[in-house]
Parts: sequence; structure tokens; C-alpha cells
Amino acid sequence: MSKEDIEKAVNEAAKYAEEDKKAKEAVEVKNNAEHMIFQCEKSLEELGDKVDAGDKASVQGAIDKLKETIKTNNTEAIKADTEALQKAFYPVAEKVYNQSGAQPNDGGANGAQGADGTYYNTDFEDKTDK
Repeated sequence: MSKEDIEKAVNEAAKYAEEDKKAKEAVEVKNNAEHMIFQCEKSLEELGDKVDAGDKASVQGAIDKLKETIKTNNTEAIKADTEALQKAFYPVAEKVYNQSGAQPNDGGANGAQGADGTYYNTDFEDKTDK
């Protein structure tokens, strides 16, 4: 390639860089929205009767709105409706979590938990590699 061809290619790349950046962002925003829809629908299905009808309707409404917004390919609107779905779903999930009396998972850092919910201090040595 000649020096002129190289300069032309570099200039074209710079010219289209902003468009490429916007296209990439649009794809990422759409993928994030679709993932959020999938997760919320899956969670609502799994939670079933643990979610009261009003909360479920609120979340389902936000899901339906986001599905319609995705069809418009308007990145800013998709971002806004994704955030609205998060705001509708997270309190519902938190309420169900709190109702279940779930204890925070410490990853077993303080020992093992017995069937009755009692924690036991445990020390062990892995001898499989020795």
C-alpha cells in the first residue's frame, strides 16, 4: 500500500470510530435488556405464589413495556426501561427473600451448617494431593 492509501485508511477508520462505538453500545444495551427480561420472567415463574398478584402485575407490566421498547432500537429508551424494570423487580425479590427468612451465605467461612441451622466449627486438611 502506498503512503496515501494508508493515510486514507487511517482517516476512514477515525471517521467511523464514533459510529462503531455507538453501534457497539446499542448492541450491549439491547443484550442487557433482553437478559434482564429473561431473568425476571424466570424468577417470577420460579417464585410462583410467593409473589402477590399486584407485585407480579407491576413487574410484568415493566417487562412488557421493555419488550416493546426494544423493538424501537432507541438506546436511551431501552436503558430507561431496563432501569424501570430493575426498580420494579428488585423490591419484589427482596420482599420474597425477606419473607423466606433466608440467612446470608458466608460461603462456609465460619464452618459447616447442620440440618437444624446450627453452625459448627470445622477444620480439615486436604490430603488428596499428598
